Amino acid sequence: MARFGLVLWDSILSFMWVWASALVKLFVYGYLELGHRPEAEILKISLGVLYMFFFAWLGEVTRGGSYNPLTVLSYAFSGNLDRFLFTALGRIPAQVIGSIVGVRLIKAIFPEIGQGPRLSVDIHRGALTEGLLTFMVVMVSMGLKKKDPKSFFMKTWISSIAKITLHILGSDLTGGIMNPASARKNLLEVIRSVHFSAP
Repeated sequence: MARFGLVLWDSILSFMWVWASALVKLFVYGYLELGHRPEAEILKISLGVLYMFFFAWLGEVTRGGSYNPLTVLSYAFSGNLDRFLFTALGRIPAQVIGSIVGVRLIKAIFPEIGQGPRLSVDIHRGALTEGLLTFMVVMVSMGLKKKDPKSFFMKTWISSIAKITLHILGSDLTGGIMNPASARKNLLEVIRSVHFSAP
């Protein structure tokens, strides 16, 4: 029963994660109409840190619920076969379903924020950049898990600042997605552009 609850929470948190990002953009760019001025970016980053704290707290409350398949999978590799199969066949599909439902609802309700980051480099450099950024996020997450700082605040602060720093570093090239839940917004569009642009 505990495993079913974890799968359910993974789906719910993935849904909420996609919505949190969309609502922050809607608030900053739509409601406040700040455009792409420095104040808008500072506010967006500040709200990003706040919702990262909120999701870290939800992860603690749900006893391991997560929105990011990569960090869940990395912990599964360090466990036994039962844990790996549960993660690969239960948790990750639940996260994918939660994210897809979230994205579909966002596109239906707020079509103006349905478009996410665009690649400004070729597909190979974009994939390499995203791979390296994702690798760094997983390394920070696993390092914090292994060292296990006693303070929830300190652990979440380090993780949030690292993720935002990596996002800023990759944003000019790929949008700095680094999370499959966020990347799913544009996956179909990337596949279509590669398929139709081929000679």
